[in-house]
Amino acid sequence: MTLTELRYIVALAETGHFRKAAEQCNVSQPTLSIAVKKLEEELEVALFERSRHRVTTTPIGERIVEQARTILLESRNLLNLAEAGRDPLGTVLSVGAIYTVGPYLFPRLVTRLHERVPGMPLFIEESFTANLRGKLTRGELDAIFVALPFTETEVVTREVYREPFVVLLPEGHPLEDRDTIDTAELAHHRVLLMGEGHCFRDQVLEACAGLPQAISERHAKGEAVLEGSSLETLKHMVASGLGITVLPRSAADLAQYGGHALAVRPFTDPAPERIIALAWRVSFPRHQAIDILADALRE
Repeated sequence: MTLTELRYIVALAETGHFRKAAEQCNVSQPTLSIAVKKLEEELEVALFERSRHRVTTTPIGERIVEQARTILLESRNLLNLAEAGRDPLGTVLSVGAIYTVGPYLFPRLVTRLHERVPGMPLFIEESFTANLRGKLTRGELDAIFVALPFTETEVVTREVYREPFVVLLPEGHPLEDRDTIDTAELAHHRVLLMGEGHCFRDQVLEACAGLPQAISERHAKGEAVLEGSSLETLKHMVASGLGITVLPRSAADLAQYGGHALAVRPFTDPAPERIIALAWRVSFPRHQAIDILADALRE
């Protein structure tokens, strides 16, 4: 039994497909298939049920795959301990962020880190909270930036900043004359939202009283509720006159629009806001790298 074989069965369990698992592991499909079969023969149990269209884990296979994940995580921890002993700031730090944070955080963060620790390479990734959570707990990412609340066993979180929400309006919109906008007013206008799966969508719906009900009523009438795949897409849609939207303040840069097509207005106090935190595993040994990451962000 080898760690490579354990990686193969974990990938196969996650993808449910030999070809996809092989691609994820950067090996040929026959190589992965032979290794999985060899491990099953060694353990004398069937780990997977195979059909023409899908591969699923057997009951004992689920337990063995879960144990394989634990073993792989501990093996990464062992390597991290060795790296930390050699040079905690000299090896790659893998950092993830949710989609509505990464594009606005990473450009500044990478610059600050390069100034402070030029010898520490940074691998960055953007994804949904659920995906980042899984990669963090499996040891595929060392730290992630997420919106609170965020709870996970054996994971530590540290608040790094708060940012208020603002309203983005097309030029000439009736709300443009307001100095501030009450959250309840948004229910009377066409609000463009992020798509399902984005935590920022849920935060906006929770913050703006009456908006969920207004959207439900539009659905009932057969009216389309427009959504965007990113905050930048929402900005383009507002600039096209399709409606208004809510953004975190960090995403409200309008330089590319020349300052004429869009307007930004704050919410009336108490303005809704989100809390961004840095999360990492309790067992992650490179504490100095985490501290520098958090300090560089606060600067």
